[in-house]
Amino acid sequence: MEVANQSIVVEFVLFGLSDQPRLEKTFFVLILLMYLVILLGNGVLILVTVSDSHLHMPMYFFLGNLSFLDICYTTSSIPLVLDGFLTPRKTISFSGCAVQMFLSFAMGATECVLLGMMAFDRYVAICNPLRYPVVMSKAAYVPMAASSWVAGGANSLVQTSLAVQLPFCGDNIINHFTCEILAVLKLACADISINVISMGVANVIFLGVPVLFIFVSYICILTTILRIPSAEGRRKAFSTCSAHLTVVVIFYGTILFMYAKPKSKDPLGADKQDVSDKLISLFYGVLIPMLNPIIYNLRNKDVKAAVRNLVFQKRFAF
Repeated sequence: MEVANQSIVVEFVLFGLSDQPRLEKTFFVLILLMYLVILLGNGVLILVTVSDSHLHMPMYFFLGNLSFLDICYTTSSIPLVLDGFLTPRKTISFSGCAVQMFLSFAMGATECVLLGMMAFDRYVAICNPLRYPVVMSKAAYVPMAASSWVAGGANSLVQTSLAVQLPFCGDNIINHFTCEILAVLKLACADISINVISMGVANVIFLGVPVLFIFVSYICILTTILRIPSAEGRRKAFSTCSAHLTVVVIFYGTILFMYAKPKSKDPLGADKQDVSDKLISLFYGVLIPMLNPIIYNLRNKDVKAAVRNLVFQKRFAF
């Protein structure tokens, strides 16, 4: 009877930095600038991978998918975060929260699988170059990219469905900037063990398996590169995968830092850590998508040349 008398939650309040209004204005400007760089950088990458015939290759097809994914991932949350920095009461409907959870979870899982696909592409290109045109034909790499999106979406549908079926009949304040699924689950007034187990299995499949696959792929790549007799040949071979390897290290390194660091037992320290955890999570959501196009532009000569040609074409067009 006590649960029945409690009001059913129809909206959530996003706490964010409500207790630190001065920081909100600063972070609004900073996150807005980073979001604009994300849209510009990834938009240019998509444009050059589609328009430049020299980039009509599996590696750049995957890169175009990664750029589109980063735009979708950030757009699913950053506009809401920016609005929250300027709004005294930051609310989101139950359905809106479910949609945001689905999109962010889907994009995150898809990126993990896509990075694994890109590692396989580099493995075939370096370890089996003669078979590369056959193994990584269009009939192969398009379904590979599509399967990444389907797998990520299916996983997110399962996790989100399990979350929204829970009863939320008490506190409706989410201690985060967005509807982060772990923060939402803390508000459920029911047993969430099924959700925790399901997310644990999903983490093994979408984090553990791709990491293992990428690790084995790069062990094989490194072994093959070291067998190349000339230093110039080794440098050229490594340069084709250095951008992807850099993105992988930053992506998974940040995840490891976020979830492996020890928790403070001191109440005052826990409050400070709570704020830092939210900020780290927020910047993780914008920093990685912002860095991806910068890394590929700096470390990949084909992308750099394509961007340069695009800039020159636009300049002469005016």
